[in-house]
Amino acid sequence: MQRKFVSSIFVAVIVVAVARMVQAQDAKTRYPAMAPVNEYLIADRNAEIALARSAAPKSISDQAEILVLTEHGYETAVKGTNGFVCMVERGWTAGANDRDFWNPKARSPFCLNAPAVETYLPLTIMKTNLALAGKSKPDIVAAIPAALDGKKLAPIARGAMCYMMSKQGYLNNADGPWHPHLMFFAPLTKPAAWGANLDDSPIVAVEDTEDRITIFMVPVPRWSDGTPDSNTQ
Repeated sequence: MQRKFVSSIFVAVIVVAVARMVQAQDAKTRYPAMAPVNEYLIADRNAEIALARSAAPKSISDQAEILVLTEHGYETAVKGTNGFVCMVERGWTAGANDRDFWNPKARSPFCLNAPAVETYLPLTIMKTNLALAGKSKPDIVAAIPAALDGKKLAPIARGAMCYMMSKQGYLNNADGPWHPHLMFFAPLTKPAAWGANLDDSPIVAVEDTEDRITIFMVPVPRWSDGTPDSNTQ
């Protein structure tokens, strides 16, 4: 049963990856530029706090720091005590070829552990501040390697990871909430070094050369509220 579950996840991810490649080649992208800022904001602050918390089980998110997006950038809405930070990313944290880069509907709740707060969160903050300042997609994408080269951003820390287990998230128009999963961040690493993207492996990996990290994703069978992911049954 486990083998069947892993195989189905891997096939689904390959299908999504191919679909994204086709979309990236489509010159008539649906979101060619940034929408008005207010379209990316969540008017109800408490709703955004709840959405951010839904990224991880309550045992983690209830004690985490919560960030919410304003027209001036992310700000702390709730102070935490366990070293985790939960927030909702927008589409502009995606890669340059992602069709949903400027999609105002994109909502990606995650909860970062302390090493990720130290070294991955600054990537999100920088991209967000650049987007809100009106910078273009090429400018945002180019700013990250420049900041890494200039030591304004630190390389990703060992042990950096996050929870993405919210059934309320909306990653993009292709995936919606996708599957509940954990993400592990590493310096650029070949997926095979972790056994990722191999037949029957539970680990899926994406090499993000723009941010100089490899993201390893491990699907889990339940959402943060404990309900099963029906797509993997």
